[in-house]
Amino acid sequence: MASIKKIICALDLSQHSALVAEYAVAVAKAFDAEIVAVYAAPALTQYVGFHVPPSSIENFVGEIVSGAEKTMQEFVSEHFSGVKATGKVVNGYAAEEILNMIEQSGADLLIMGTHGRKGIDRILFGSVAEKIVKSSPIPVMTVRPTS
Repeated sequence: MASIKKIICALDLSQHSALVAEYAVAVAKAFDAEIVAVYAAPALTQYVGFHVPPSSIENFVGEIVSGAEKTMQEFVSEHFSGVKATGKVVNGYAAEEILNMIEQSGADLLIMGTHGRKGIDRILFGSVAEKIVKSSPIPVMTVRPTS
Protein backbone atom coordinates (compact mmCIF):
# COMPACT_ATOMS: atom_id res chain seq x y z
CA MET A 1 0.00 0.00 0.00
CA ALA A 2 1.18 3.50 -0.78
CA SER A 3 2.65 5.46 2.10
CA ILE A 4 1.21 8.95 2.46
CA LYS A 5 2.90 10.99 5.18
CA LYS A 6 2.79 14.52 3.73
CA ILE A 7 -0.05 16.06 1.73
CA ILE A 8 0.06 19.38 -0.07
CA CYS A 9 -3.39 20.94 -0.18
CA ALA A 10 -3.44 23.67 -2.83
CA LEU A 11 -6.11 26.27 -2.15
CA ASP A 12 -7.40 29.41 -3.82
CA LEU A 13 -9.08 30.50 -0.56
CA SER A 14 -12.47 30.71 -2.29
CA GLN A 15 -15.72 29.21 -0.97
CA HIS A 16 -14.80 25.96 -2.70
CA SER A 17 -11.62 25.63 -0.62
CA ALA A 18 -13.59 24.35 2.39
CA LEU A 19 -14.62 21.25 0.40
CA VAL A 20 -11.03 20.68 -0.75
CA ALA A 21 -9.91 20.95 2.89
CA GLU A 22 -12.51 18.34 3.94
CA TYR A 23 -11.02 15.82 1.54
CA ALA A 24 -7.47 16.64 2.66
CA VAL A 25 -8.41 16.15 6.32
CA ALA A 26 -10.12 12.82 5.57
CA VAL A 27 -7.06 11.50 3.73
CA ALA A 28 -4.67 12.87 6.38
CA LYS A 29 -6.63 11.14 9.15
CA ALA A 30 -6.74 7.86 7.23
CA PHE A 31 -2.97 7.83 6.73
CA ASP A 32 -1.89 9.79 9.83
CA ALA A 33 -0.34 12.34 7.47
CA GLU A 34 0.48 16.01 7.86
CA ILE A 35 -0.93 18.71 5.59
CA VAL A 36 0.80 21.71 4.09
CA ALA A 37 -1.89 24.06 2.81
CA VAL A 38 -0.62 26.41 0.11
CA TYR A 39 -1.98 29.49 -1.64
CA ALA A 40 -0.15 31.07 -4.59
CA ALA A 41 -0.55 34.86 -4.64
CA PRO A 42 -0.18 36.38 -8.12
CA ALA A 43 3.21 37.92 -8.96
CA LEU A 44 1.91 40.73 -11.26
CA THR A 45 5.41 41.21 -12.71
CA GLN A 46 3.90 41.18 -16.20
CA TYR A 47 2.51 44.69 -15.49
CA VAL A 48 5.86 46.40 -14.82
CA GLY A 49 6.02 47.78 -18.39
CA PHE A 50 2.59 49.46 -18.23
CA HIS A 51 3.72 52.84 -16.86
CA VAL A 52 3.18 51.64 -13.32
CA PRO A 53 6.20 52.12 -11.09
CA PRO A 54 7.66 48.76 -10.06
CA SER A 55 7.61 49.89 -6.43
CA SER A 56 3.81 50.35 -6.62
CA ILE A 57 3.38 46.84 -7.97
CA GLU A 58 5.73 45.42 -5.31
CA ASN A 59 3.80 47.23 -2.56
CA PHE A 60 0.49 45.96 -3.93
CA VAL A 61 1.78 42.37 -4.13
CA GLY A 62 3.16 42.73 -0.60
CA GLU A 63 -0.30 43.73 0.63
CA ILE A 64 -1.87 40.78 -1.21
CA VAL A 65 0.64 38.37 0.36
CA SER A 66 0.25 39.73 3.87
CA GLY A 67 -3.57 39.62 3.57
CA ALA A 68 -3.37 36.08 2.19
CA GLU A 69 -1.11 34.98 5.05
CA LYS A 70 -3.66 36.22 7.59
CA THR A 71 -6.52 34.58 5.69
CA MET A 72 -4.50 31.34 5.41
CA GLN A 73 -3.85 31.26 9.18
CA GLU A 74 -7.56 31.66 9.86
CA PHE A 75 -8.47 29.06 7.22
CA VAL A 76 -6.03 26.48 8.61
CA SER A 77 -7.26 26.90 12.18
CA GLU A 78 -10.90 26.65 11.07
CA HIS A 79 -10.71 23.81 8.52
CA PHE A 80 -7.79 21.58 9.52
CA SER A 81 -8.58 20.76 13.13
CA GLY A 82 -7.68 17.26 14.26
CA VAL A 83 -4.66 16.95 11.94
CA LYS A 84 -1.17 18.40 11.85
CA ALA A 85 -1.41 21.25 9.35
CA THR A 86 0.52 24.36 8.41
CA GLY A 87 -0.30 27.12 5.94
CA LYS A 88 2.04 28.68 3.44
CA VAL A 89 1.61 31.56 0.99
CA VAL A 90 3.88 31.66 -2.05
CA ASN A 91 4.13 34.32 -4.72
CA GLY A 92 4.04 33.61 -8.46
CA TYR A 93 2.20 31.64 -11.11
CA ALA A 94 0.12 29.06 -9.23
CA ALA A 95 0.99 25.96 -11.30
CA GLU A 96 4.75 26.67 -11.18
CA GLU A 97 4.75 27.49 -7.48
CA ILE A 98 2.77 24.38 -6.55
CA LEU A 99 5.03 22.17 -8.67
CA ASN A 100 8.08 23.78 -7.01
CA MET A 101 6.59 23.08 -3.60
CA ILE A 102 6.08 19.43 -4.54
CA GLU A 103 9.75 19.15 -5.51
CA GLN A 104 11.01 20.87 -2.33
CA SER A 105 8.67 19.37 0.26
CA GLY A 106 8.93 15.63 -0.26
CA ALA A 107 5.12 15.40 -0.33
CA ASP A 108 3.43 12.13 -1.25
CA LEU A 109 0.09 13.48 -2.51
CA LEU A 110 -1.38 16.74 -3.78
CA ILE A 111 -5.04 17.58 -3.22
CA MET A 112 -6.46 20.58 -5.06
CA GLY A 113 -9.67 22.03 -6.36
CA THR A 114 -10.71 22.65 -9.93
CA HIS A 115 -13.05 25.31 -11.20
CA GLY A 116 -14.67 23.01 -13.74
CA ARG A 117 -14.50 25.58 -16.53
CA LYS A 118 -15.55 24.53 -20.01
CA GLY A 119 -15.46 25.93 -23.50
CA ILE A 120 -14.29 29.50 -24.03
CA ASP A 121 -13.71 30.10 -20.28
CA ARG A 122 -11.21 27.27 -20.22
CA ILE A 123 -9.48 28.54 -23.35
CA LEU A 124 -9.24 32.08 -21.97
CA PHE A 125 -8.31 31.24 -18.38
CA GLY A 126 -6.48 27.93 -18.82
CA SER A 127 -6.41 25.33 -16.12
CA VAL A 128 -3.92 25.38 -13.29
CA ALA A 129 -5.17 21.94 -12.25
CA GLU A 130 -4.62 20.51 -15.73
CA LYS A 131 -1.07 21.86 -15.90
CA ILE A 132 -0.27 20.39 -12.49
CA VAL A 133 -1.86 16.99 -13.22
CA LYS A 134 0.18 16.72 -16.43
CA SER A 135 3.46 17.68 -14.74
CA SER A 136 3.26 16.43 -11.16
CA PRO A 137 5.75 13.77 -10.08
CA ILE A 138 3.30 12.64 -7.35
CA PRO A 139 -0.37 11.59 -7.43
CA VAL A 140 -2.89 14.44 -7.64
CA MET A 141 -6.43 14.30 -6.29
CA THR A 142 -8.74 16.96 -7.74
CA VAL A 143 -11.99 18.10 -6.18
CA ARG A 144 -14.63 19.74 -8.38
CA PRO A 145 -17.02 22.36 -7.05
CA THR A 146 -20.39 21.02 -5.97
CA SER A 147 -22.44 23.72 -7.67
